[in-house]
Amino acid sequence: MSKRTILVVTGTRADYGLLRWIMQAIDDSPKLELQIVATMSHLSPEFGSTYRDIGQDGFTLTEKLDILDPSDTPQAMANSMAKGVSGFAEVFGGLKPDMVFLLGDRVEMLAAATAATLCQLPIAHIHGGETTEGLIDEPIRHSITKMAHVHFATTRSYQKRIIQLGEHPDSVLHVGAPGLELLHKVDLLSRSALEESLGFKLGSPTFVVTYHPVTLEARPEGEAFGQMLAAFKAFPTAKYIITYPNSDARGRVIIDGIQAFEQQHAGHVFVTPSLGQLRYLSAVKHCDAVIGNSSSGLIEVPSLGVPTVNIGRRQLGRIAPESVVHCGESTVDIVAAMQKALSSEFRKPLAGIDTLYGSGHVADAVVARLEAVSLNDILFKSFYCPVLK
Repeated sequence: MSKRTILVVTGTRADYGLLRWIMQAIDDSPKLELQIVATMSHLSPEFGSTYRDIGQDGFTLTEKLDILDPSDTPQAMANSMAKGVSGFAEVFGGLKPDMVFLLGDRVEMLAAATAATLCQLPIAHIHGGETTEGLIDEPIRHSITKMAHVHFATTRSYQKRIIQLGEHPDSVLHVGAPGLELLHKVDLLSRSALEESLGFKLGSPTFVVTYHPVTLEARPEGEAFGQMLAAFKAFPTAKYIITYPNSDARGRVIIDGIQAFEQQHAGHVFVTPSLGQLRYLSAVKHCDAVIGNSSSGLIEVPSLGVPTVNIGRRQLGRIAPESVVHCGESTVDIVAAMQKALSSEFRKPLAGIDTLYGSGHVADAVVARLEAVSLNDILFKSFYCPVLK
């Protein structure tokens, strides 16, 4: 009996960190064959050429698809998607997978989903049903849900929302967040090992910072980011580990600001395009708080009992545990939130809180469904609406 071929698309350091153990479980399955297509910022030297991490983890990269428009505008993202639809159609035609596996809500995932739909390939999707009202990702995510045939939800609430979108309950499996899987697979680095790996001494306090563009905001991206950097002046002895934003439009003004901040605060700031999941979660474990507007602050960080300061509207609507301090984008608001996150009163009850995103045992459940699901007539979907039945 021939193996069922699952083609996994990865476009960034972030989604690869979440997909890593699912990919490994697919590769280890006697019933499945893994294909990997790396695209978008994975292939960009500016963002660390992170496709190399895939090979270093022992995987064989099946295909590289370069679709990233080098300019920094919303139009560039549209151009990247257009190139992606065409490019993925060619890739799918050559590799002939049985199913395409996608994560999340980025433009390269929408391009892959569109091409797969037109090429009549079934789609499996994880991290659907979620809401981020400050981002263009919101309609992209729900669009992929409507094109997908097998759904993996990270919370019960998101499972219900996928069904609310008209997907049949039998096609929607609650598995939890894949980003928590590493905590069960690998020992995180000790403080000294992390410092040696980074070539950077942690301090007291130490903050891990990731700030992404807020793609639906009308005002200049650097304005809110500048407010955050100004807030850091209230903590003059602090150390900062800062990662680059993703490759969304208007991200380069943030990169320029990060580089300038690093130069102005030599010895107190470590900057990198990508830490990788092991070093990132190790840095989180040994820091005092995570600052920014990344989904990791709401999903992975709470599992380590570390506070998150979530700035602005980028993650508006996403389920957040009690360890997350939400704040506005002004310097005053950010300073107050950072002070709250550092306070012993806030930190004391965080150990063992309910992260709301599951236990982290995701990959085996995903692979079991990928092995078992029937592909006969899977492309024929009816809109599930029990009220009308």
